[in-house]
Amino acid sequence: MPRYRRDTTPGGTWFFTVTAHQRKPLLTHDLVREALRHAIIQTRRTHPFHIVAWVLLPDHMHCVWTLPQGDSGFSARWSMIKRRTSQVLANYPDLRSPSGISRARRRESTLWQRRFWEHRIRDITDMQHHVDYIHWNPVKHGLATNASDWPWSSFHRYVDEDVLTPDWGRDYSSPESTRFGE
Repeated sequence: MPRYRRDTTPGGTWFFTVTAHQRKPLLTHDLVREALRHAIIQTRRTHPFHIVAWVLLPDHMHCVWTLPQGDSGFSARWSMIKRRTSQVLANYPDLRSPSGISRARRRESTLWQRRFWEHRIRDITDMQHHVDYIHWNPVKHGLATNASDWPWSSFHRYVDEDVLTPDWGRDYSSPESTRFGE
């Protein structure tokens, strides 16, 4: 079994990509979104983290988290979130039977891809690029005309907090940047 090398900087800020199993477009279904939301809330109660930005797309999601000082356990948090979501959805029609012997043996659902991708945010410029990427992602994938059109994004919180304007990104050649550090 491969051993993946991960940067485990305590208290770091991380960009993640988590994908649905076989990229099934299930993540924006009402039941799945609700189960995921509750799993995140439950996980944050016992294993806190700050959500900097998030976008949920039909077959994957991106987010940026900051972990508490001295804590580097993002893998455990993702494991809890995925497990809790899958348990709630155990009887969801599209997720009933595991695909493959290996998944059945491990009692894995068919909701999540096994692994996730992470990148430690290095500085404020790196943070800006990743948050902008998150907010622009629904437009990039042709799911929305503007970032403000996609309902499952932290973009709306950024607008409410006057960090971004509702028309942010409409002229993609020069998108207004997020104002971290101001």
